[in-house]
Amino acid sequence: MAFLVSFPFTLPSSKPDQLHSLTRKHIFLHSFLPKKASYCGSSKSSLRVKCAAIGNGLFTQTTQEVRRIVPENDQNLPTVKIVYVVLEAQYQSSLTAAVMALNSKNKHASFEVVGYLVEELRDVSTYDTFCKDLEDANIFIGSLIFVEELALKIKHVTAWTIQEPLFPAVQEKKPQSAGFADSMLKLVRTLPKVLKYLPSDKAQDARLYILSLQFWLGGSPDNLQNFLKMISGSYVPALKGTKIEYSEPVLYLDSGIWHPLAPCMYDDVKEYLNWYGTRRDANEKLKSPNAPIIGLVLQRSHIVTGDEGHYVAVIMELEARGAKVIPIFAGGLDFSGPVEKFFIDPITKKPFVNSVVSLTGFALVGGPARQDHPRAVEALRRLDVPYIVALPLVFQTTEEWLNSTLGLHPIQVALQVALPELDGGMEPIVFSGRDPKTGKSHALHKRVEQLCIRAIRWADLKRKSKTEKKLAITVFSFPPDKGNVGTAAYLNVFSSIYSVMKELKKDGYNVEGLPETPEALIEDVIHDKEAQFSSPNLNIAYKMSVREYQSLTPYSTALEENWGKPPGNLNADGENLLVYGKQYGNIFIGVQPTFGYEGDPMRLLFSKSASPHHGFAAYYSFVEKIFKADAVLHFGTHGSLEFMPGKQVGMSDVCYPDSLIGNIPNVYYYAANNPSEATVAKRRSYANTISYLTPPAENAGLYKGLKQLSELISSYQSLKDTGRAAQIVSSIISTAKQCNLDKDVTLPDEGEEVLPKERDLVVGKVYSKIMEIESRLLPCGLHVIGEPPSAMEAVATLVNIAALDRPEDGIFSLPAILADTVGRDIEDVYRGSDKGILKDVELLRQITEASRGAITAFVERTTNSKGQVVDVADKISSILGFGINEPWIQYLSNTKFYRADREKLRTLFVFLGECLKLIVADNELGSLKQALEGKYVEPGPGGDPIRNPKVLPTGKNIHALDPQSIPTTAAMQSAKIVVDRLIERQKAENGGKYPETIALVLWGTDNIKTYGESLAQVLWMIGVTPVADTFGRVNRVEPVSLEELGRPRIDVVVNCSGVFRDLFINQMNLLDRAVKMVAELDEPTEQNYVRKHALEQAQALGIEVREAATRVFSNASGSYSSNINLAVENSSWNDEKQLQDMYLSRKSFAFDCDSPGAGMTEKRKVFEMALSTADATFQNLDSSEISLTDVSHYFDSDPTNLVQNLRKDGKKPSAYIADTTTANAQVRTLSETVRLDARTKLLNPKWYEGMLSTGYEGVREIEKRLTNTVGWSATSGQVDNWVYEEANTTFIQDEQMLNKLMNTNPNSFRKLVQTFLEANGRGYWETSEDNIEKLRQLYSEAEDKIEGIDR
Repeated sequence: MAFLVSFPFTLPSSKPDQLHSLTRKHIFLHSFLPKKASYCGSSKSSLRVKCAAIGNGLFTQTTQEVRRIVPENDQNLPTVKIVYVVLEAQYQSSLTAAVMALNSKNKHASFEVVGYLVEELRDVSTYDTFCKDLEDANIFIGSLIFVEELALKIKHVTAWTIQEPLFPAVQEKKPQSAGFADSMLKLVRTLPKVLKYLPSDKAQDARLYILSLQFWLGGSPDNLQNFLKMISGSYVPALKGTKIEYSEPVLYLDSGIWHPLAPCMYDDVKEYLNWYGTRRDANEKLKSPNAPIIGLVLQRSHIVTGDEGHYVAVIMELEARGAKVIPIFAGGLDFSGPVEKFFIDPITKKPFVNSVVSLTGFALVGGPARQDHPRAVEALRRLDVPYIVALPLVFQTTEEWLNSTLGLHPIQVALQVALPELDGGMEPIVFSGRDPKTGKSHALHKRVEQLCIRAIRWADLKRKSKTEKKLAITVFSFPPDKGNVGTAAYLNVFSSIYSVMKELKKDGYNVEGLPETPEALIEDVIHDKEAQFSSPNLNIAYKMSVREYQSLTPYSTALEENWGKPPGNLNADGENLLVYGKQYGNIFIGVQPTFGYEGDPMRLLFSKSASPHHGFAAYYSFVEKIFKADAVLHFGTHGSLEFMPGKQVGMSDVCYPDSLIGNIPNVYYYAANNPSEATVAKRRSYANTISYLTPPAENAGLYKGLKQLSELISSYQSLKDTGRAAQIVSSIISTAKQCNLDKDVTLPDEGEEVLPKERDLVVGKVYSKIMEIESRLLPCGLHVIGEPPSAMEAVATLVNIAALDRPEDGIFSLPAILADTVGRDIEDVYRGSDKGILKDVELLRQITEASRGAITAFVERTTNSKGQVVDVADKISSILGFGINEPWIQYLSNTKFYRADREKLRTLFVFLGECLKLIVADNELGSLKQALEGKYVEPGPGGDPIRNPKVLPTGKNIHALDPQSIPTTAAMQSAKIVVDRLIERQKAENGGKYPETIALVLWGTDNIKTYGESLAQVLWMIGVTPVADTFGRVNRVEPVSLEELGRPRIDVVVNCSGVFRDLFINQMNLLDRAVKMVAELDEPTEQNYVRKHALEQAQALGIEVREAATRVFSNASGSYSSNINLAVENSSWNDEKQLQDMYLSRKSFAFDCDSPGAGMTEKRKVFEMALSTADATFQNLDSSEISLTDVSHYFDSDPTNLVQNLRKDGKKPSAYIADTTTANAQVRTLSETVRLDARTKLLNPKWYEGMLSTGYEGVREIEKRLTNTVGWSATSGQVDNWVYEEANTTFIQDEQMLNKLMNTNPNSFRKLVQTFLEANGRGYWETSEDNIEKLRQLYSEAEDKIEGIDR
């Protein structure tokens, strides 16, 4: 059998001396290979597929039979059987035409052909047929088999025939990027001419191999006909001695410009534009010098195989709309060269085009193989126009995609959505489908229309003058209340909008009537000026009649199922739909309506989210069609648009986010630390995201009794060997109890004598706890766009950056360097401090203090008198030039760490200098202006700047990561530490018993920031390890032996957030496969709790063990959250049972690896039974900015009380939180973490004064923390009474504070008072009747103030 295979993996092979014979039946023509890899043999279990749901339950349901041609062969000619496997179907029609033409001539041989799309081989019956087809095949062709698990299946069946490549030099190359592919293409063009004159068999084999590639890459029916003739005549034994004539390959340009109406392909852009200018078919609009010019990037294989109908449709649509096109193509995988060659004027260096649309779906450099994102970004930066990457359906037919609730096939999401995002690509609009019979691509006309209009709208931003441009700034209001207008994570929204508008005005935009201050701007937007007194309504910008609404909103009838006839009662006055906001010249500030069902307990119970309401749709119809915005700027993290129902990725025109955003370019300010939800906004609402900084972090510090405790401990340390020691210890114990530390630290009873040898341990434990509070990082205040932190504000962030080892960069952490100086390992110091060993607590305090001091000294030397960082590079080089003058050395010379390793310190401080430059850089306003001018916004990762300083500077188009790249090896190492600590803690608190089941949550952002740590935790709990392929993609797992694991396999119930489901569906598939694999291991049930519970549940439910082992759950596709957060925020719940019903109703949708195409399927009974075995609940905190009470997501996903109700014994599960925000990872109980949160934020003067300094928004932030605390009481019952009591003392008993809150934001103050009353009414807070009476009175006063009644 002759083989032409393009595997991206090197497979094991036999010796080269078996290669030379032309007449051997089994010869392997091997295409170029990126890299060596080693494989374990495929186990049979990995090939098992259980068919369920629609068709075979897979995404790809087509079969090879549509590509099978069996000849009639009347003349008894020898039959040549060809089997081919390809990634995409573009060769199908061309190869079919070639075979039909050969058979029609009935000369030499009859040709039988059958083709497989690589994804079809997931189906067990299809794979069996493939194996049978190979048994009598003469020629096997494989091309672009980029999915390793499927490549292994192909290798499994072809291993007996695969040998070394006929041209070994190809294998010796170690390609690092797509540039290798280009050099290969040059080789393919020239080599046959040379080899023709070499006599040996080997040289001729090599020549035929290279010719094979030329024919294949040429792709036309004629080329493929000649290819089959050449291979058959040379390698099929039955045709030995038959001279089969074939023509040389017809060669096409490797890269160039192609237009369906042009007489030829062009290698010169000037020649192409000359032809374009002479076209007789072009309309006047198209001939205008002012017509927009759109660059298109095409795949050469689609053009040469004649599968270019979808490209033609895009070109024709753009031209019909008056846009000129320059459609370029490349044959290799590197499009950066052609982009620069054909889109940029070589003389002026300015772009010929106004925007670019890639129709390949692939990354700009490297396609689906090995990407080179820096090279792509460099090329796109030089081009400097908006870059859209649209999607042709690859692994699904049109019908399969339309029927899928998930939308795009997960492999396509990974290859063609996630990877182009790393280049700065945006707007993943599906523009073409695939015919199931012919395999040909066809245009999806509505999608093509939208893609083309959006590309032109982005191009218009480059062409329009600033005075003409209209911008709709959209703010959010969660929960719906006047005190909440302008909600966004960590952002002072109105001050930020004010600074943006001032900058735009200065830049030449028409901003009329801008108020004098941000406060006046707030008043303009939130008060209805026509009302006689302060009204509950916001300012009305536009009243839209029902008739106008229906004519502007073609999908309005689809909303009636959920909301009845318009106008409805949301954002409406009974007759009209109301758009809230205020216009300033060409800038409109509008308030996005909310979901609409927050206050309706019945709607919150629905398992699938409701459509947007009429008022929501009216808002976007107004922005696009009445205000006629050139762009919309969504302001801050985050709104509701991107979370509306529809497909997860790859929207169709009936998906609500797609309908709502319409054709408006969407620019979106998103918090840099939230890449997961930013990615949802990019994919579902086509956002060009721009990252903003979170506020500078500070240490929480100590206050009131905690400060007093710290002073007492200092006294004890200096006087512990005197007669006063006992008295001081007694004071420490009583003060610690007054501060409620006895909940966290076991303290002797007051008056009980503490023996001298026990005193250090008692004091050490208290000391350790207050140091933990003092050093906790918290963001102070709120960020204002365009105001970077000063250098000194960056110190705490730098201290935390310095606290992490970075072995990949050869950087040691500062605490490790300092500990080493005194002969200690920092990990030992952390462990000792955690146990309360006084000398270790004290040493850790000294290390922390020395770290802060050294870094402060360094920062002071790089700043000027105003506290601004001046040229850091020069300053650092001058500092580093004189070892004696290094400020950190000067500082440390006065401490016990004076002998610290200078070389390690220097390496660390050079890195910190670079980080400092990034922290204080500011490009948030600059990037916004670039986006509004139709320029390229450079991409950058989102995440935690402490873990990954590359997140900085902000102002980047946020991207996540390749979803198949997690978990990394480092993440797996970190996960093992956390899991082992969690299990140890659970055992210690439960009589040495292992937990049998842990219920836990997977978040999108956490896994992006930590490269899959929490995902790795789940794998380690069940005792499996991930296996990466050649490209570092994790698509397989292997069980760890029980001996190596050293403990039983722990069962899990995994609740994936809706965002995790959208971003990491491949990893959900991996997890489900892993759990089911573990459930089927032949192991004793007392050592394998997954198997134990799956067997019990299978018997109880009468189902297979594999189905009973379902453990990976989330929301239904297109739905997010359990809605408990909405119920709590809006006080729209009756009792805890109702909240638990919401959780079960919305979170019981399972992912099934045996039937992935079925999407999320409701499996409530299995979900309940799995939860009923949970001994512990568990979540992760991964960054200092977000803790348990900062956002409502955490309690929204907490099943602690629910598990207690489901358990047969009614026992409350333990609840744990892993905190990996510092180098010293901790596993705390939920109640410990809530207390730590309350002490460092809600009750901490440093935090609340910082919030109040921001005014209106600050009051809302305080109220939000209290509401989220009530959320934890409702879902877990883990909030102590004293937390509410202290909060009441801080915010209500203090008259000065109370008046400040009431006057700054009366609406949020009313909500704060209401939350206190609710906490008491629901039994979460016991307090005096006087306190309650005062709160009732304050509620009434706040109501009056809001309504303008002066009593």
